[in-house]
Amino acid sequence: MIQDAATIDSEDVNENLRIIYITGRLDIQGTDAIGTKFTVLSASGERRIVVDLSGIDFLASIGIRSLVTNAKAQQQRGGRMVLYVGGNAPVAKVLKTTGINTVIPMYADAAEARGAALA
Repeated sequence: MIQDAATIDSEDVNENLRIIYITGRLDIQGTDAIGTKFTVLSASGERRIVVDLSGIDFLASIGIRSLVTNAKAQQQRGGRMVLYVGGNAPVAKVLKTTGINTVIPMYADAAEARGAALA
């Protein structure tokens, strides 16, 4: 099912790890819909962040920019952000094609993503 815009939710696994779940379309409308909340959720001091993109239907350049901006901000605060794509081959392909996976580590396995975030 294709959604009109993106939605965002989060789970604090423990005091060191937060998972941010983004679903839907990260186009202009979707990125605008979650932008402020994504920034707030990823601005967590030294907490480690896994961004779950397994439920993304479409990833545009503005969505990629939001991921990179928040990952760099998190890194400047002493934290770390990684991406979990699961079996979402279209999103994984976009991230690899654009080279974002060299800027923000990307994982298809949830346990690996959590481990990398905490490493």
